Amino acid sequence: MNYNPKPAMSPSRIALVAAFAVATVVAPLPALAERGDAAFLAAREAFRNGERVRLGRQIEALQGHPLHAWAEYWALRLRLDDGDASGVQDYLSRYPGAYLAEKLRGDWLRVLGRKGDWQAFQSELPALVAPDTEVNCYAAQAARTPEMVRSLWTSGQDLPQSCETLVDQLVAARSLTVEEVWQRVRRLLEAKRVGAARSAAGYLPVTEGFDGRGLESIAQDPVRYLAKLPAGFAAKRGGREVALFAVQRLARSEPLDAAKRFGRIESQFSAEERAYAWGQLAWQAAVRHQPEALAWYEKAASTALSEEQMAWRVRAALRVHDWGTVRRVIATMPPTQAAQSDWTYWQARALAASGHADEARVYYLKIAGQPNFYGNLADEELGRSVEVPPRAMAPSAEELAFAAANPGFQRSLALFRVDMRTEAVREWVWSLRGMDDRALLAAAELAKRQEIWDRAINTADRTQAQHNFSLRYIAPFSDQVLPKADELALNNGWVYGLMRQESRFIMNARSSVGAKGLMQLMPATAKWVAQKIKLTDFHPERVTEMDTNVTLGTHYMKMVLKSLDNHPVLASAAYNAGPGRARKWRADGPLEGAIYAETIPFNETRDYVKKVMSNSVYYNTLFEGKPQSLKGTLGVVRARGQGETAVEQLP
Repeated sequence: MNYNPKPAMSPSRIALVAAFAVATVVAPLPALAERGDAAFLAAREAFRNGERVRLGRQIEALQGHPLHAWAEYWALRLRLDDGDASGVQDYLSRYPGAYLAEKLRGDWLRVLGRKGDWQAFQSELPALVAPDTEVNCYAAQAARTPEMVRSLWTSGQDLPQSCETLVDQLVAARSLTVEEVWQRVRRLLEAKRVGAARSAAGYLPVTEGFDGRGLESIAQDPVRYLAKLPAGFAAKRGGREVALFAVQRLARSEPLDAAKRFGRIESQFSAEERAYAWGQLAWQAAVRHQPEALAWYEKAASTALSEEQMAWRVRAALRVHDWGTVRRVIATMPPTQAAQSDWTYWQARALAASGHADEARVYYLKIAGQPNFYGNLADEELGRSVEVPPRAMAPSAEELAFAAANPGFQRSLALFRVDMRTEAVREWVWSLRGMDDRALLAAAELAKRQEIWDRAINTADRTQAQHNFSLRYIAPFSDQVLPKADELALNNGWVYGLMRQESRFIMNARSSVGAKGLMQLMPATAKWVAQKIKLTDFHPERVTEMDTNVTLGTHYMKMVLKSLDNHPVLASAAYNAGPGRARKWRADGPLEGAIYAETIPFNETRDYVKKVMSNSVYYNTLFEGKPQSLKGTLGVVRARGQGETAVEQLP
């Protein structure tokens, strides 16, 4: 559905409404906002404490405030917790299509599911837009179709109680096989979830001989267990699976030692079990860029590899330019995985390397034009530069008026104002559903005017045909950032590309590990850099101040760049994961920058480096007004030990 209302208003009326709506959102009356926000925060506290009477008073005080709907939702949640659904239908009818209506409907369906009120559940379910796993499992209970849980079970993901009931039904019907139980146990053990694996093993027949006691100690010290395997451990599958668990745990730290120890007992396992062990060993060796990985993968031919294992098999082949293996493995990936832009690109490269230029072109064309790392590279393989598409016409006053009047956006902006960012983002994202490009551009412009930079970026990112890359790659604080970058001779596009990925320009951004500010500096790193550049009056609390954060961040970028061959790919990896790791991930010989990026062991850092580099190309295109080359920027990463300066160890 397109968000494209057509009001019957005169041009003068439209202009008046637009001016009022936009001005009200951008600059709400301070006294009204302050009074309403205080009542809202009091309502939130009352909800958290279960104070129904106090919450009711705050709801009255919030009449006319954008967040009145949130306080009402909280009151209804407290009732639902007591099994009382009165008022739910009225709320849903007053806020049709709203984020909170979806949230409340989901809450209500869970209550109905727990009660087993399947008639009411099935009546309300069709109105839920995005049911989660718990609701889907209740739906399967209502429809008496327990088979739907089978794929969830074998994936190893967490299962809520509603799904476990379906598993029990499969077991009672003798429809869940022993092999499927073992598959889940293995996946859970691979994910280091010993307790969940032990619970899943409860569905195994006693004859399997699985003893889950002591798994935690094996996880802590697999060498000790493998050195003193119990006599007769291989007599039953349970004993062999415990030994396989010890092997895969040791492989996470010492693949070579694990392979040596497994080799001594390999003959006591079935062909599939041996293949499973070698698949685990090969995966961990590939992650560590060890040359044995590809040979070990060959030994895993008779077991089903996970998508992650297949991905690392391709990466191991890329490191040694084994294009035949790259092509063969990608061809055997599940269709959804093989269709991803990364594997589409590398399949094209593998085809081109083997002389199949026409077939390679077909693959490049599948992702060409996509504004991302592999879309950029595909364009260049087709002889196209990375360019910014023509800028769409700016939103009209009418379009801005409708964006500003959107109740979801109003609630989101109010939530941002009271520092409830998580809830604000959810309201904003939900309100974007079904919008066409014109509405999206107006919403992005609204976010920009409010200086909510991350919403401007993410909203502009959604357009399909009409684009504004100045919003997608917005460059706030340029008066402060660019002079610092220029002073240190840093590429402006790279600086902004990194900042965009680090924080989306959220001033008070804080990561789960303690990084702070626009450039996401760890406290120890900030302190170290401040000492190195002799920053006067530095105090840890100043790290979130824009000027201090950018000063420290750009200096650190310069330090890691200088210490790593002045190579932005290495320096980007170092900024995220540390200079020591960036050095370690080099190869024994020269490595194409794109291959270095693709074979970074940390998922977060690998994704980060690709996005920073693609970001930098778009920023440079905007800053310089001419097409750029991502492939040229990535260049070649020199062999390990080359191009590194003898500087003091960086944090």
